[in-house]
Amino acid sequence: MVKGKRFGTFGGVFTPSILTILGVIMYMRLPMIAGEAGLIGTLGIIFVAHLISISTGLSVSSIATDKKVKEGGTYYIISRSLGLPIGGTLGLALFVGLSFSVSLYLIGFSESFLGYWDLPMDINHIRITGSIVLLVVTIITFVSTSLAIKTQYLIMAAIVLSLLSILLGNHDLAPATPNFFGKGTGVSLMVLFGIFFPAVTGFEAGVSMSGDLKDPKKSIPVGTISAIAIGLVVYICLAFFFAFTVDGELLATDPKALFKIALVPELVIAGIWGATLSSALGSILAAPRILQSTAMDKITPRFFARGTGAAKEPRNALLLTFLIAEAGILIGELDVIARIVSIFFITTYGFLNMSAAFESLTSADFRPSFRTPAWVSIVGFLACFIVMIQLDFLAMIGAIVILGALFLFLKQRQLVLETGDAWSSVWSTLVRAGLRRLNRASMHTRNWRPNIIMFSGKDSARPHLVEMAGAICGRLGMFSAFEMIESNEPRMVKDKRYFSASGSSDELIIHQHECRSAYEGMNEISRVYGFSGVEPDTILMGWSRNAKNKAHFLKAIKN
Repeated sequence: MVKGKRFGTFGGVFTPSILTILGVIMYMRLPMIAGEAGLIGTLGIIFVAHLISISTGLSVSSIATDKKVKEGGTYYIISRSLGLPIGGTLGLALFVGLSFSVSLYLIGFSESFLGYWDLPMDINHIRITGSIVLLVVTIITFVSTSLAIKTQYLIMAAIVLSLLSILLGNHDLAPATPNFFGKGTGVSLMVLFGIFFPAVTGFEAGVSMSGDLKDPKKSIPVGTISAIAIGLVVYICLAFFFAFTVDGELLATDPKALFKIALVPELVIAGIWGATLSSALGSILAAPRILQSTAMDKITPRFFARGTGAAKEPRNALLLTFLIAEAGILIGELDVIARIVSIFFITTYGFLNMSAAFESLTSADFRPSFRTPAWVSIVGFLACFIVMIQLDFLAMIGAIVILGALFLFLKQRQLVLETGDAWSSVWSTLVRAGLRRLNRASMHTRNWRPNIIMFSGKDSARPHLVEMAGAICGRLGMFSAFEMIESNEPRMVKDKRYFSASGSSDELIIHQHECRSAYEGMNEISRVYGFSGVEPDTILMGWSRNAKNKAHFLKAIKN
């Protein structure tokens, strides 16, 4: 890629991440959640959500400091660890999730905008307002990524001022006693969790900018962890603030509660509008880059891989993002979109944690400068899985069916990375662990299975031997084929060939062994070949066709 404008840690990762974290959910749903769930329930929701985001952020940071993370962010990380079929499946899920995130934030903006001007807040007015703002946001992103990043600095200032206005407000709406257990309408905690969770997915906006960063290995860990940590502190502070200073019933039932408690309500409006627009900008910057990266790997049509300008900005991919976001806006229900986004992100984060665990436990070349223990990634994966079940079981089943079908489709296309993936390391680790375990254990008769050394000669010389070895081994045994080549320079080489003894095209790996005499070579191999724990227990060979070799043949059998 030709290098254009490159961004540092603050502008490229931290800013889009923190502005998406402190976005529409914080302003328009956190007060309701605090009123419904109370301090204890709200803190539980915040901590469980951040358990997933922190473990995923640490996993991302670990992988980003080991390998060069190119365009595509999270998609690039997963695909280079778990392979293109899995990476492509989750990359497309993440692309759709980010595209719907744009809808989420703009629906939130539309609700606030219409409410502030006392305009009708029915679904059609939300659709019209959201569509107009989506067009403006898309045009800003279409013109320049740099322009979109610079716009976010102004929005950050507005969010800081709005938070100060809320915290320093002077009002008479304090509760008689702190709201520890909720005073709302009895909405379940899992429903509230599904509404809140998109708030902690904001760091994805920064990670997805990986292809536009000056130094991804430095910027992604620092920017990601900083944004998650500051977001966690802000949400905890707001949870305590609401519980001790604002009546829970007001928070649960009045959408304008923040305006009533703020020192300067206009600053809250500026913060809400700034946060929703910045979150939309962060997501609309991230989603096309993931789609562009999948197209570069030939998962999606090459049309989406084309970039514009020196920075190769993904304008073609931006158009599809626009269409999906518009579809979300036409749905028009913020809580519905929030739950859809939650399912997509939780699925992706689960597999991202799995990727980090796989790399840490199995890859010989995994040497990150920011090392995260494998158990952290495993905890993150399990948390994602459990939360998915509790959040919406039917939605989880639907997501598994859709993503499973997409995975099978990509698997059939036999997409392979030139750089390889982590699965070879996984199998090598499993084989190594299995061999060590077998070596320590004593073999019982019931567990015996054939492990044959077969002296077959050339692949066309004794086809009956290969058929016989296959029949003896069945599904549980194994055999190794050897061809003796008489030579004055003894050495062994591997020769991979294809053999068709019964009309099938099974691959047969034949080890060619150069030796002074065929029988001497057989004797050497019979004595030294094998692995600890799976030593050969059977020798299969044909009768000698040369009667003169009778003595050597009998000696070989005796040895």
